[in-house]
Amino acid sequence: MTAEDDDIEKSAAPLLDHLKELRSRLIWSLVGFFIAFLVCFFFAKQLFLLLVLPFQWATAWAGLDPTKVDLIYTAPQEFFFTQIKLGMFGGIVLAFPLIATQLYKFVAPGLYRNERAAFLPFLIASPILFLIGAALVYFFFTPMVMWFFLAMQQVGPDQEIQISLLPRVSEYLGLIMTLILAFGLVFQLPVVTTLLVRVGMLRVETLVSKRRWAIVIAFVTAAVLTPPDPVSQIGLALPTILLYEASIFIGRMIEKKRAAEEAARESALEAELAKGSSASEAKSSEETPSAQA
Repeated sequence: MTAEDDDIEKSAAPLLDHLKELRSRLIWSLVGFFIAFLVCFFFAKQLFLLLVLPFQWATAWAGLDPTKVDLIYTAPQEFFFTQIKLGMFGGIVLAFPLIATQLYKFVAPGLYRNERAAFLPFLIASPILFLIGAALVYFFFTPMVMWFFLAMQQVGPDQEIQISLLPRVSEYLGLIMTLILAFGLVFQLPVVTTLLVRVGMLRVETLVSKRRWAIVIAFVTAAVLTPPDPVSQIGLALPTILLYEASIFIGRMIEKKRAAEEAARESALEAELAKGSSASEAKSSEETPSAQA
């Protein structure tokens, strides 16, 4: 065996260890997701009734009877597949802390202690911000969107043509899931940008200089991710812009703190050097009289 073959064999062993560790983390994540999926699928009807509450609130806002909310499905298998989608969505949400923990445990051994200390707060803040975005969708934006659509109805005895909203269960579920995912991902913007600023891959000056492009991208993204109505599009674009500004503010605080730490470190180093130079001068002054003697 040549020296090159020996080096390849030595480098293959750590790679296999990393692959085994990755397999173990993936298995734990998949098992957690599968258990959460089974729980959510078992309670899929109850969860769907919970998700229908914003529709009932919108019905009350529109001046209609909230107890007479009808959703339909036009294919025999539609509601069953809707329950599967709901189970998968709920499984991802419930298993996210476990998945994030497994990801952190896989990455943490390759990080320094200060890097782990910097990464851990963002790991905690990420699900909290996602839940805040989801709560904003559930309690405000979904009722607003459904109220906007309900306002287009033509109902009542004085209407020649009756036009009523009868949404399909799959379409309503797709709407609220899309809004929750869109707002949840948008609320991760401070986490991502702040982490990039923290590790030095992004500067606040770059965020400030690209502010106009960020506003345009926010409205384009909102138009793509949300239904084609101005309420949901503006409702997603405005929080995105506010979170972008919050990222700039937090990034400036991080850079100021980093500059203060570097200044303190340089001052301590200069003081240490000055102390060492004064000690060496004192030692040399003590040795000079003895040499003269």
